[in-house]
Amino acid sequence: MNQQYKNILKNTISFEDDLFQRLQNKVFSKAYLETALGEYKKDGDTQALLLAMRDVAEAQGGVGKLAKRASISRQHLYSILAGKHNPQLNNWLNILSALGFIVRLERQPSA
Repeated sequence: MNQQYKNILKNTISFEDDLFQRLQNKVFSKAYLETALGEYKKDGDTQALLLAMRDVAEAQGGVGKLAKRASISRQHLYSILAGKHNPQLNNWLNILSALGFIVRLERQPSA
């Protein structure tokens, strides 16, 4: 490994580390999840939404810690966030609440 490459590694952080640092900010994590939810509304891709929730969970101390706060077994939460199980509404609400969010209803603008 050459010196220039070593200097680059020394003076930068990975995308994932940068993302997790940013997701510790409540405003940023809210915008991140709102964006993922907005994309889900457009394309129905639950994988991207679950990944966003997993990212926020990791930034807040990990999925194990989230499982305790959400009163869901760690294994079940991992399988939900991996897309192996289709979570019930109460699990969605518990997970979002454990991440520090609430769900609100808003009327859609009439078309």
